[in-house]
Amino acid sequence: MNEVLNISGLTKRYGTLYAIKNLSFKIEKGTVYGILGPNGSGKTTTLSIIMGIIHADSGNFKWFGKDPDHRTYKNIGSLIETPSFYPYLSLYKNLKIITEIKELPSNEIDRVLGLTNLLARKHSQHITLSLGMKQRLGIAAAMLGNPEVMVLDEPTNGLDPEGIAEVRKLIIKEAEAGKTIILASHILDEVEKVCSHVAILKKGKVLRSGKVHELLKNDEMVKITSSKAKELHEALVRGGWQKNIEMNGNEILLSLAEGKTPGELNEFAFKNGFVLDKIEIIKQSLESQFLEIIK
Repeated sequence: MNEVLNISGLTKRYGTLYAIKNLSFKIEKGTVYGILGPNGSGKTTTLSIIMGIIHADSGNFKWFGKDPDHRTYKNIGSLIETPSFYPYLSLYKNLKIITEIKELPSNEIDRVLGLTNLLARKHSQHITLSLGMKQRLGIAAAMLGNPEVMVLDEPTNGLDPEGIAEVRKLIIKEAEAGKTIILASHILDEVEKVCSHVAILKKGKVLRSGKVHELLKNDEMVKITSSKAKELHEALVRGGWQKNIEMNGNEILLSLAEGKTPGELNEFAFKNGFVLDKIEIIKQSLESQFLEIIK
């Protein structure tokens, strides 16, 4: 079966506030599925429900086509919010407790500490770690037992740029090995670089879901400068060249209508007697597109 997780109509309310409302989407095997949204959009609540940490008020979800029980979660590694460990125990001893609970071999500990670049600190007390190291230890704990599915809530939280790059590489490597990874984040760049699919949440509702490259299209903007900008602006609007267009002095910024190209725009201007002092193609930022979606 290719379907790993099926969420249908999940709702969780705290008093009059809906953390999530009628949430539904599916996750297929082998995908890196990003749950993307601003803080307070319901990402952590969703992950907490599917991991059995809290209960939904209504709706349901199925792991691997079945209602989950305690055996289900043995094949799922998770990092939800800030990882909790015993502060005065070493990294090794903290992970040893988890391996005993999950009935895993102790040689798993060195494997995951090596993957998260913490092996040299295996005998250090947890309290001595930086925030970034604590986050990496949480990821290491999620990887114990080589689970088929990993559920990660803001996995790069507290990491420096080098640590963020390491975690991204690790997630990509695990995905290439065939694992399904569910990743919650409010950082668009993180989702773009590692995820194949995404659900965009706002105030507990799914605004859009699907493949990343289809939902977050990197549309081109064209900036042109002309001494006859006003007349050119009018000609472009009459010719239907734009999805959006704005003018500032001698500059015109437009997103081209479907099927139009910058080359054709340049040719149109030349044939109609407009001299372009400058024509520049600008990639619209993914951040601006995401902000448009969640408005």
